[in-house]
Amino acid sequence: MDWTRYLFRFDGRIGRAGFWCSLIFVLCSMILLLLLSLSVMSAVGSEVKSFNLNAEDVFKIVDPATYRWSLLDNVPVLLLKVVATALTLWIDLAIMVKRLHDRDKSAWWLLAYFVLPGLFKQFAELPDTYWMLPLALASMVLPLWGFIETGFLRGTKGPNRFGPDPAAEVASASSRAGQDWDQGREIEIVPPSASPPGGMHVKRGA
Repeated sequence: MDWTRYLFRFDGRIGRAGFWCSLIFVLCSMILLLLLSLSVMSAVGSEVKSFNLNAEDVFKIVDPATYRWSLLDNVPVLLLKVVATALTLWIDLAIMVKRLHDRDKSAWWLLAYFVLPGLFKQFAELPDTYWMLPLALASMVLPLWGFIETGFLRGTKGPNRFGPDPAAEVASASSRAGQDWDQGREIEIVPPSASPPGGMHVKRGA
């Protein structure tokens, strides 16, 4: 499996198996990165109150309420979180874009599944009004449907405008592997000998 293509490139398609394998790989990498970061900060004597990696932190960039002087209290931690969040966001987008391509959908659907709900959650503390209720409902339903579509629904059968069917490629690779190994050539069939074992001859009585 080409992990570079799966995790960092936006072209082509991936199936459900590739989607889940990529997510498991990203989760394990994030856990290792988090443990490494906490170890480094403890070694240099930095006080660790809370530290998490979340791709949704990118929406804090457009929220003026997040710009506080307290962010500059620990610049190394801030820089580490910015880099880790950017890397996590890139990988998540690359995986989801290729999965949407497998569903024959444009990457613009991420606006409905990810961007708009994320912006709403970031500014959810605004005064409650009646017109906020449909937005709140949409911010819950759209990410859920996006997760169902990318994680559980099969892609289009056969090639589409974004590339060949990844399921067909896997089946073709398995078929070629089966043809390369000919079971008939691997088994040597030896006919039974007509003579008794050990070269013994039977003498008939007179």
